[in-house]
Amino acid sequence: MSAPVTDQLEPMPDDWHRALAVVAHPDDLEYGCAAAIAGWTDGGREVSYLLATRGEAGIDTIAPAECAPLREREQRASAAVVGVSSVEFLDHQDGVIEYGVPLRRDIAAAIRRHRPELVITLNHRDTWGGVAWNTPDHRAVGRATLDAAGDAGNRWIFPELISEQGLQPWNGVRWVAIAGSTTPTHAVDATAGLERSVRSLLEHRSYIEVLTDEDPEEYCRTFLIGSAEAVGARFGGRPAVAFELFGR
Repeated sequence: MSAPVTDQLEPMPDDWHRALAVVAHPDDLEYGCAAAIAGWTDGGREVSYLLATRGEAGIDTIAPAECAPLREREQRASAAVVGVSSVEFLDHQDGVIEYGVPLRRDIAAAIRRHRPELVITLNHRDTWGGVAWNTPDHRAVGRATLDAAGDAGNRWIFPELISEQGLQPWNGVRWVAIAGSTTPTHAVDATAGLERSVRSLLEHRSYIEVLTDEDPEEYCRTFLIGSAEAVGARFGGRPAVAFELFGR
């Protein structure tokens, strides 16, 4: 008798209505999450985006003052492709985001405003599977998001959010899902949203054109379809998006 397969990914929970995705930069969600988000919005779920920066330090040939509004426009267009209309920016400084109380407070405030059951963020660990060093911004925002999911429900943490902004505690976050984790536990079928995820990433053309000499569409398609197929090998052979899921 063959040994049981133990590395298969579980389906993500689907008994939720609102999600908030919190990342550091424009395009962070499009490198892998967008196909799942397209499927969720197709099903009537509400997904909102919160970005800590406008990615203003991301393009060497464009000064930050010019780059920030360009990348904001591209992010809003990118989100619209997968059915997301709510996109907020926190105005932390790209490249030097600091983990700490101010960042936790900003994210906790957004969680109280949006009242999600599912919170999504990006890999918060030091490396990408021990192969490549993760950026300080990704680490800071990912870690702060995990902490803020708890902060949002405690009225005695950041009580000024109640007195100054009228944001009552929200203790309804049931899960935090980490995209880009090298130790995923769950996955979402990406079949219906895969083509839109390619178009969504392609909206970040200004950034992509400085990343690669490849044709931008070919670059996006190769990266996203290859990633989805790799995850699908652990999810019944269907193209998929993987997450590491923490319950609360």
